[in-house]
Amino acid sequence: MIPTLTLETLLSQKVGGPVCGVDEAGRGPWAGPVSAAAVILSPDRLPYGINDSKALNAKRRDALEGEIKANAMAWGVGFASVEEIDALNILHATGLAMCRAIEAMAIQPVAALVDGNYRFKLPCDVETVVGGDGLSLSIAAASILAKTARDRLMIEMDAVYPGYGFAGHKGYNAPVHQEALRTLGPCPIHRRGWAPIRALLDQ
Repeated sequence: MIPTLTLETLLSQKVGGPVCGVDEAGRGPWAGPVSAAAVILSPDRLPYGINDSKALNAKRRDALEGEIKANAMAWGVGFASVEEIDALNILHATGLAMCRAIEAMAIQPVAALVDGNYRFKLPCDVETVVGGDGLSLSIAAASILAKTARDRLMIEMDAVYPGYGFAGHKGYNAPVHQEALRTLGPCPIHRRGWAPIRALLDQ
């Protein structure tokens, strides 16, 4: 299935203003922040090949990131830190990152299409779309910006906290990550609220 602008167009007509797509990256990892992005695409300046970030390789995501930022009517990226994830829980921290992404946009949307089935409290109306990153071009574009922003940050964290392999697995569960945790213990960007990390701290 190829995402289109149909949902955005219909919702924009309904609410009488611009509609953005919103998606997140990094809800599941053991380390690092959660990121979110919001994008309002211009119908007459659509980069070719926008799709769910998970369906694209890193090289294609990086190329599309630049094209989306150059051609979109507006875009924004936001993060919620490890400390915020541990204090709020991952769901509410994700909502915080989404709010920050929308607030960072040059044009404020009247409504947002959000991937998934949870209706986050955002600075505009919200319509949820299950499987939205495969249906909506705006959500797919947001998934790319959220993913590339977080991946870049985790590569930077690999240099700050060497030995964990963050540049490769980006903080997700992987054998090399498990081994590094056993050997080195958690570092400051590990999510203390995650059961595997908590278990190590309790030893």
